[in-house]
Amino acid sequence: MATTKHYHIMNETYRKVFENNKKWIESHTSKQPDFFEHLAKGQSPEFLFISCADSRVPVNNIMGLDPGEVFVHRNVANLVVNTDMNIHSVILYAIMHLKVKHVVVCGHYNCGGVAAAMGNQSLGLIDGWLREIRDVYRLHAAELDAIENQGARYNRLIELNVFEQCNNILKTEYFQKSHANGGAPSVHGWVFDISKGELIDLDYDYKGQMDKMKSIYDING
Repeated sequence: MATTKHYHIMNETYRKVFENNKKWIESHTSKQPDFFEHLAKGQSPEFLFISCADSRVPVNNIMGLDPGEVFVHRNVANLVVNTDMNIHSVILYAIMHLKVKHVVVCGHYNCGGVAAAMGNQSLGLIDGWLREIRDVYRLHAAELDAIENQGARYNRLIELNVFEQCNNILKTEYFQKSHANGGAPSVHGWVFDISKGELIDLDYDYKGQMDKMKSIYDING
């Protein structure tokens, strides 16, 4: 009986998605009848938004932008991993073909991936992924270990992780080539405060970081 009831609830939730979709279509076409016809012709977003896969981070909604205005990549803890061909294909396409003006790495407070990386429990396959965040901790251990409050240390690691992922974008050949040709997008580090619904600009200085890293990571010199 419980199983049947559970299936019924799940079935209702599933069907509700398509009902909501119809309402969503109506909300757009009531304002602009040709909205979807125009959308189908192509995309020219100004933003590439790299965020966590967390369900509490609805990208277009928190930015107040419509479909077609944000190119999005999501993964656990918004990482830009050197060996991840998925995200690098996304970044390359966004920079070289879509010609986005802004690349944003957006973390969020209460990030489960970062919380897991701060612990020492084995979680299986994801351990290798979380090691990327532990490497961020290692790079900034002096600053982080000096923060006595665990919650404040957790939030700071979330912010520092955003900065390091922004740095990883600057290291790529396609960003550097685009920058050398005068067409590179600006790179931003943001964090989303779920408890307030607020986007916070962390004031990542991508030009300053490029100057600092140039002697090590420059591959267009």
